Amino acid sequence: MSFSWHLYLLAFLFILAGLNHFRRPKLYLKIMPPTIPYPNFMNYLVGFLETLLGILLLLSDFSKIAAWGIIFLLIAVFPANIYMYQYEKAALGLPKWVRFIRLPLQFALIIWTYQYTK
Repeated sequence: MSFSWHLYLLAFLFILAGLNHFRRPKLYLKIMPPTIPYPNFMNYLVGFLETLLGILLLLSDFSKIAAWGIIFLLIAVFPANIYMYQYEKAALGLPKWVRFIRLPLQFALIIWTYQYTK
């Protein structure tokens, strides 16, 4: 795989976000819908997967499967973004318009990641 700064940026963002699940779990638990079972486990699982998939994205033998994994993960965590938008207790102090902007950003991340599935 040739050098692609946007691939490295994407991988870095996911690795950083994944590690942040371990560093600041309360942040993620706050935006998790109450219907999610085993919230602590799910937070750490998502953090582990984000970190692992971010690393695998950089390895040419695994980049395609990692990209698909990231896409599926972004879809799986989308309810947390909706929950965060809808409920002030999950807002993390962000204004509603910022929480609204986060929703289409998930789709932008999916489109960005999709280019590495080929």
